[in-house]
Amino acid sequence: MTPFKVLIAEDDNITALQIKKKLLSWNFQVIGIASSGDEAVEMALNTLPDVILMDIILKGNMDGISAAKIILQNLEVPIIYLTAYADEKTMERARLTEPQNYIVKPFDDMELRFALEITEQP
Repeated sequence: MTPFKVLIAEDDNITALQIKKKLLSWNFQVIGIASSGDEAVEMALNTLPDVILMDIILKGNMDGISAAKIILQNLEVPIIYLTAYADEKTMERARLTEPQNYIVKPFDDMELRFALEITEQP
């Protein structure tokens, strides 16, 4: 099986690098790390990932949910939210983007790996 191409959208550099290291050890291909919503949109449209790990709070004016909406208007790509925000309002906004999964930080490594491995490809 060809490794999934994963785009990581995470505003915290240390967290992003930790996630990247885990993904590489599980034989996923990390095609980029975006720290802002604008950067996530641009990278997704240019690199065509198989799945996006999307934090909700990102640098800049666009959050992860808004970035996901724009990406999904242009690409059919599964989104997995990785976020510390689990309040009802945020979850309801995220639900409108029909994510593949919604994982609350701090997360268990196996929870993330399982979410990626069961991701339905378009």
